[in-house]
Amino acid sequence: MALPGMWEFPGGKVEPGETPQQALRREIKEELLCTIEVGELIETTRHTYEFADITLRTFRAVLVSGEPQLSEHAEVRWIPVAELDSVDWAPADVPTVRQLMRELCP
Repeated sequence: MALPGMWEFPGGKVEPGETPQQALRREIKEELLCTIEVGELIETTRHTYEFADITLRTFRAVLVSGEPQLSEHAEVRWIPVAELDSVDWAPADVPTVRQLMRELCP
């Protein structure tokens, strides 16, 4: 996506024949050179940008192997849940940020 300066959860397009979970595993492997175990769905968001209509599914995930390494992006961060609102999120990602903060921050 073309959203300079905004943060997004990692992931990407679901290819034909893939489930959203398989797509997330593949995208994390390609973009961050890590292996993850995909857990439960957190949120499904539909958002219209000037350049596209998207459906974003966010999942809980556990890092199984590797450390995130940038292969396509300018920056990567581990952000504690209580501090998720400290960065400028892409609009489609905001509902997930809010959901995580409601669930995990007293």
